[in-house]
Amino acid sequence: MIAARLGSAAVVVAGVVLVVFLLIHLVPGDPVEAMLGEGATAADRAALRRDLGLDRPLAEQLAAYLGGLARGDLGVSLYARRPVAELVAERLPATLELAAAGLAVALLLALPLGVVAAVRRGGWPDRTAMAFSLAGISIPNFWLGPLLMLLFSLRLGWLPVSGREGPASLVLPALTLGTGLAAVLARMVRASLLEVLAEDYIRTARAKGLPERAVILRHGLRNALLPVATLLGLQLGALLAGAVITETVFSWPGIGSLTVEAIRRRDYPLVQGCVLVIALAYVAVNTLTDLAYAWIDPRVREGR
Repeated sequence: MIAARLGSAAVVVAGVVLVVFLLIHLVPGDPVEAMLGEGATAADRAALRRDLGLDRPLAEQLAAYLGGLARGDLGVSLYARRPVAELVAERLPATLELAAAGLAVALLLALPLGVVAAVRRGGWPDRTAMAFSLAGISIPNFWLGPLLMLLFSLRLGWLPVSGREGPASLVLPALTLGTGLAAVLARMVRASLLEVLAEDYIRTARAKGLPERAVILRHGLRNALLPVATLLGLQLGALLAGAVITETVFSWPGIGSLTVEAIRRRDYPLVQGCVLVIALAYVAVNTLTDLAYAWIDPRVREGR
């Protein structure tokens, strides 16, 4: 079971590495042109291309890249002339901080909304919570971020517009990143809790005279959180991917904004390194979620 999951994860990572390498080299755009500008001579371009190794055949460049990966070397940035691993390590804490804050926002919104919607099924709290959920799923980050920025930063002046300068600057990016995930989780909490509340042991708990609050929170919500935890694990990867847009909107100095800068400059090694780190995080979280779910539920482990 564990070997099969790890094998699948390795195949996915290898596929991502290959696809990203081929796409970044096949799309239009020349890093040499981006670095030297239009005024450079043909001799200067040829010399820089030879210096960077871009004059070699694509297969030879791919073999050199894979050989570097096998040694744990992500290469050197064409633009910054620094190791890619060093640049990624500098930006990774900011992305992890934003992802953790976005996850906290998602949980703080989703759990009460989902519980209230399930307990008050069909009433106005249920309709209000599901309307929020629909709005959260429908509104993209690249629209919600500027909207929050206009309201809370430019009009009210309560929070910084952009950058990473203290806890206040984290609020708007975290709200932008966490709202979409909160909407998905709230629907999952509601559906899972409604299913659990219809079980026999819930009726037994009520028949024993337990307070309704204890029945819902102690017996209902605890059992309803297993599928929610699975979905949460699967969505963590999407949270990191969504950070690319959010970091760009708020000039947040994480891996997302680093990836966008690298793509704009056609910095091949840096793009490949950033995408590889994001893919590894996504695959690792999903693999751990699958293994944890199989460990918790024997039916999954036995393939039933």
